[in-house]
Amino acid sequence: MDNTASGFRMMHTMIRVRDLDTSIRFYTGLLGMTLLRRDDYPGGKFTNAFVGYGPEDTHAVVELTLNWGREEPYDLGTGFGHLALGVRDIHGVCAALEKQGAKIPRPPGPMAHGTTHIAFIEDPDGYRIELIDLDTM
Repeated sequence: MDNTASGFRMMHTMIRVRDLDTSIRFYTGLLGMTLLRRDDYPGGKFTNAFVGYGPEDTHAVVELTLNWGREEPYDLGTGFGHLALGVRDIHGVCAALEKQGAKIPRPPGPMAHGTTHIAFIEDPDGYRIELIDLDTM
């Protein structure tokens, strides 16, 4: 259903992953998303899993795509930047994620040219996820 003045709404962001079950555990277990659906496409030799914080008809979600038979890592390229999630108590969130094995290449702290506190974590495939402290915006 259209809920914007422009007639458009954000639906999902798709990323390719090498181990779908590991990625689902990361997004659901560490980041608290819900697995919304998982569909196999034998004709195309791929599986899609959609994870998010609410139903697809009202929330933007992440589409995890597994191309069957792929062994080598994907080149993350220079065009993709990151996903961003708002959190409260960024220091506590990062400490808890680190205890669970999350990589945190940019620890929480203020932006270089602002007061908002951010951090970056990496998912199992190396995709960056920015955490934004909602209390410092």
